[in-house]
Amino acid sequence: MGAEIVDEAVRVAPAAPLRELVGWYSGYRQRGVPATRHRGLPSPWLTLILTLDEPLSIASHPDPAAAPGDFPTLLGGLHTTPALIDVPGRQSGIQVALSPLGARVLLGLPAGELAGIDVRADDVLGAGVRTVHDRLREASGWGGRFRAVDDWLLGRLSHGRELAAVPVAEAWRRLVRADGRLRVDELAADVGFSERHLRNLFRAEIGLTPKAAARVIRFDVARRRLAGRMPGLAALAADCGYADQSHLDREFAALASCTPSAWLAQEFRNIQSGHHPPA
Repeated sequence: MGAEIVDEAVRVAPAAPLRELVGWYSGYRQRGVPATRHRGLPSPWLTLILTLDEPLSIASHPDPAAAPGDFPTLLGGLHTTPALIDVPGRQSGIQVALSPLGARVLLGLPAGELAGIDVRADDVLGAGVRTVHDRLREASGWGGRFRAVDDWLLGRLSHGRELAAVPVAEAWRRLVRADGRLRVDELAADVGFSERHLRNLFRAEIGLTPKAAARVIRFDVARRRLAGRMPGLAALAADCGYADQSHLDREFAALASCTPSAWLAQEFRNIQSGHHPPA
């Protein structure tokens, strides 16, 4: 008989004090599934991954100058090009979706310092990552693993700094609430800054300009609705505020390096199983 196929996916909310700063935790474990290459697409979340049994095998980073390699832990900022992750039929770990507003509080640095790159989380966060990594591997079941991450992040929260400057935080929240469909001049006027000043603040605190951030947010909405099997690409384009299907196709080509249909076909197994691979 062949090896047993394991395909687990669990997504939960973090502890209540973290929810303004952390979107969710995704636990995943796969065994005996076909080897594939996953695209880590641009999104409005910083990515923290703590693996369990095997490292992430990064074939290509958002920064093309970065060398491929294996990553037991990974921390990545906002980016506008995909990462490519080789999955040789098995992978396991927990992904933490971090708001860029939480970077100063939970990571001790602005999200702008991680813009366009991903690195070993240990190199940025130090020995604490190694401690929680060991606790994850010792924990029994997903509930215990998520509690270990909660405890670690709550400890960092208690020693963290204040949120990013209020106008930047409010501008980011407005952009997210609008699904990226807000003009930069309107956004700047809403928070009382010149466009130039808001652009400089966004680069420093978020890691993207307001225009690029809006583009990534809208793209993320579109690809999640696509994964939800919204019928018809033309309808999806209209629903997400793109001029037409060709506009949507161009955005996928720029941000995902493939067409919407190709991405959906590549991720079909994960989407069907409810698996949430590293984003």
